[in-house]
Amino acid sequence: ERDAGASSAPLCQGTHGKLCFSSRMAPRVQLEKAAWRWVESVRPEDIHREHIEIAYRICVPSCKRGACRRNCKGNPNCLVGIGEHAWLGEINENSFHNIDDPNSERRDKNTFVGLTNLGATCYVNTFLQVWFHNLELRRTLYLCQNARAEDPHTIVSFSDYEPRSICEHLQYLFALLQNSNRRYIDPSGLVKALGLDTGQQQDAQEFSKLFLSLLEDTLSKQKNPNLQNVIQLQFCGQMSYVTVCNQCGRASPLPSRYYELELNIQGHKNLTECVTEFLKEEKLDGDNRYFCESCQSKQNATRRIKLHSLPRVLNLQLMRFVFDRQTGHKKKLNTFISFPEQLDMGPFLEGKGIKCVYELSAVLIHRGVSAYSGHYIAHVRDARTSDWYKFNDEEIEKMEGKKLQLGIEEDIAETVKSQTRKPKCSKGYHCSRNAYMLVYKCHREEDTDPMETNVDVPGFLQRLVDRDNRKFEEWCLEMADMRKQSVDKGKAKHEEVKELYELLPAEDGQQYEFVPLEWLKKWLDDSTVTKEIDNGNFLCSHGKLHPDKVGEAKRISVKAAELLFDRYGGGPRLDGSTLCEECVGQRCRVLRLKNQLAEDFKEVTNLVKGPPKSDEGYWVGKTSLRSWRQLALEQLDEDEEETKHIDGKSNGEGPAITDEDEEEMKTFNEDILCRHGGLSILESERRLVTEEVWSKLRVYFPRAPQFTQLQEPCQQCLRLEREGKENEALNRMMASEQKSSLLNLFQEKNRPTLTKWPQETDILYIVPLFFVDEWRKFIRRPTKTTPVSSVGNSLLLCPHGGFMFTHDSIIALLWPGEWEVISRHFLVDQPISICRISQATPNGSSVEYTTQPELCRDCREGFIFQQQRDMREYAQATVYVRKVIDDKRIMETAPEVNVSGSEAEDEREEPVAKVDGEQDPDFSQVGHKPLTSVSLLFGGKSGIRRSTRHRKLRGERALIVSANQTLKELKIQIMHAFSVAPFDQNLSIDGRCLTDDSATLGSLGVIPESVICLKADEPIADYAALDDVYQVCMPEEGFKGKGMF
Repeated sequence: ERDAGASSAPLCQGTHGKLCFSSRMAPRVQLEKAAWRWVESVRPEDIHREHIEIAYRICVPSCKRGACRRNCKGNPNCLVGIGEHAWLGEINENSFHNIDDPNSERRDKNTFVGLTNLGATCYVNTFLQVWFHNLELRRTLYLCQNARAEDPHTIVSFSDYEPRSICEHLQYLFALLQNSNRRYIDPSGLVKALGLDTGQQQDAQEFSKLFLSLLEDTLSKQKNPNLQNVIQLQFCGQMSYVTVCNQCGRASPLPSRYYELELNIQGHKNLTECVTEFLKEEKLDGDNRYFCESCQSKQNATRRIKLHSLPRVLNLQLMRFVFDRQTGHKKKLNTFISFPEQLDMGPFLEGKGIKCVYELSAVLIHRGVSAYSGHYIAHVRDARTSDWYKFNDEEIEKMEGKKLQLGIEEDIAETVKSQTRKPKCSKGYHCSRNAYMLVYKCHREEDTDPMETNVDVPGFLQRLVDRDNRKFEEWCLEMADMRKQSVDKGKAKHEEVKELYELLPAEDGQQYEFVPLEWLKKWLDDSTVTKEIDNGNFLCSHGKLHPDKVGEAKRISVKAAELLFDRYGGGPRLDGSTLCEECVGQRCRVLRLKNQLAEDFKEVTNLVKGPPKSDEGYWVGKTSLRSWRQLALEQLDEDEEETKHIDGKSNGEGPAITDEDEEEMKTFNEDILCRHGGLSILESERRLVTEEVWSKLRVYFPRAPQFTQLQEPCQQCLRLEREGKENEALNRMMASEQKSSLLNLFQEKNRPTLTKWPQETDILYIVPLFFVDEWRKFIRRPTKTTPVSSVGNSLLLCPHGGFMFTHDSIIALLWPGEWEVISRHFLVDQPISICRISQATPNGSSVEYTTQPELCRDCREGFIFQQQRDMREYAQATVYVRKVIDDKRIMETAPEVNVSGSEAEDEREEPVAKVDGEQDPDFSQVGHKPLTSVSLLFGGKSGIRRSTRHRKLRGERALIVSANQTLKELKIQIMHAFSVAPFDQNLSIDGRCLTDDSATLGSLGVIPESVICLKADEPIADYAALDDVYQVCMPEEGFKGKGMF
């Protein structure tokens, strides 16, 4: 917009006799005011064409290019800043498309090919690059038999061939890495064959072991004997575990093969220290003593590892990812380790004097401080040129000067406050805190032989690579053609815009039409598809252009409109004849009334002070009279909205008024309107005003209810008022009589209880407690509450008509005299009573209890069974785990905040008082053993009743569990809450030990709100158990079920 501080534009006489604006432009709000300023001197019936054009801002001067910072939305003639600058200046062909140059995907000369990261497969890509640069392994894979590709009878064309086995996928992948024209290739075929989850990062070291084992098994089945032992020759070495008895000196060697050495780095600074610790002697004493076959008893002994032979390629795994007992998670050790470019393993072999020099050929890096996230990259030395390359998925970078440069891979954020300073490295050494695997290759003179460094791709694989290269070239041509088409289309659009934009402005005195501003912007925005022109949202209820929508439209010449509608279609067409005179007249009336409202308000205020003349007044609600100014403003706003187009309806269709809207539309004088549509009988809520006052109010509220002074109040309301007063009197009389007859029941005094049977009676009656509560409400407020008519004892009966009782909190007990009163005043659908029967026996008197109707055993037991089953089939519930020390609970109460009295009462345990002779928790029933107890009606077997509030203790945690959850999964939750490993947890509930880890919580009797006691054992250095916990609690799923098993 232009300067917001500019003054409003004054009206002046135009060259065509029409009112127009001066050349000084006003901002959007001032344009709106200026367009309607004429209403102050023009009445609705005096509106002419010139006033309508001013309201639609037809004569507002158009803006020149460069005059507006952005488009003037309030000016329909401003066609600047709608996107035309992108087409009228210098054109850049690249702006016509979003297609990258396909040659950027082409492999540069003398460079290697990258691998696409499929989500979280960077760890796979690093190992594939390392193995690809193992020339002997690559050559061996190329020699593997591929019957489907080599046999001309099995396939008609190589276009039909797709790798199936893992070996075929690896062959094809290596051939593409060697001779593809692409800058990077997609390894999804191999990843899918391996069954890997592309969205989950797995353990890279485990992947290396499993894949080499899989490859070894595949090659061992080849017919060519030279291929069967390649993995062993490349990666396998011999070692033995030697145990020496301290008593007799007998040595017991256990031969073994290894494919990599797993080196502990904690507490070490360089690779030599790590290897030395790996081979150091270990003492076996105490509980860890060794059973000597010569001594035939457990003896103290020593054990160490001896290296007998080394492989050609030595893989050294640096154990950076370890299990943290405190947190129960795996963590990464960001320890700096120094390693040499040349490694002499001779001193570590058993045969002394053997020289075995290795050269560093690859370093695998994990970037990140966490063991569960980060990024894997590989630094690999080219066996032919000895140049170092950094392989980072699709990106490959050549190191300068044939030197390994770890660089930014070491610049990771530290998790501790004090950063560890990188130690200085001697010449020929490197330091890394992120390297997790080092690959050394045995130095041999024949490795420099060109015959050894050149690996040729077999013919059948090369044909597959050529097929892929042809597809790539076809794709490049297709992309280039698409770019050209987009450029040609853009140039054509450019010419169209230049032609039409010059025709858009409508000259004074010429015919014009309106089109949406947003459509023009999208037409000039080449990134969106140009749709047909839609003017439907601009229509008023009369089917013409609404004055309020002119700010969202642009006025253009008829010639330009014809061209646009011919090319893009749409409608309806809005020209000068669609300026709505009705909407302008309505707006004029509303604005004039708004301007007049302040004066009328003062005048009405003064007029209502005097009393009206007799027989000439009108009834007005006092509330309406107090707020009539605000109601008038709201009514005027509603009138102004009536002509607005809503929800795309046009051709005279107005907005639908819902019931909810009608309730919210409060009109003047509604406060004295009764529900029958007549005059309210409440004289205190209305007053008389003069005819002069009413005539002024009527202008603002033409649809308001009108009642003259002689209007009689609503006769129906008068009759209902008389009837209501009579009913209130009857209710008061009824309440007083019932209260005097049942005073103890109302005041809750002298109430019988089941826990202590009263001696003065042998029978008590039962009614629902809900009935008593509702009756007391009526007694307290008889004029405001409906009288209670019936007892409703059927609520306490089962479908068979038997008494269905669960606990005493849902019934009220009545004395026999009270029951007689109840029977007279209320409808009784079914009497329910409890009887005490005393009988004399040789051993003395005995007491039995019975109910009428009889207690339904089947329904009651079924209800309790369902209640108990629901408690054991929960989907989400809270249990409390309380830590125990020395078999004693920690009973220190945690501070409670804002505990209400009702909550405290919920936690109390009601004492159970048994009567003499009480032995059985049931009533005597016909055909059943006599019952001698009423504990069934209030005791533990009446159903499951739990406290509504749990008092939390120190050392206690609340956990969310489900009935189908196993005990093992619960232990993992407890591990995170208490930092106690699962194998150190001893759990019990109500004195029962929970030991079956595979059992569900529901089967173990763990119900909602249960308290589980936890006793933690002292930590033990059981590393095998730690590995088990790691497999359970870590988010990695591992490679179980994948193609590598």
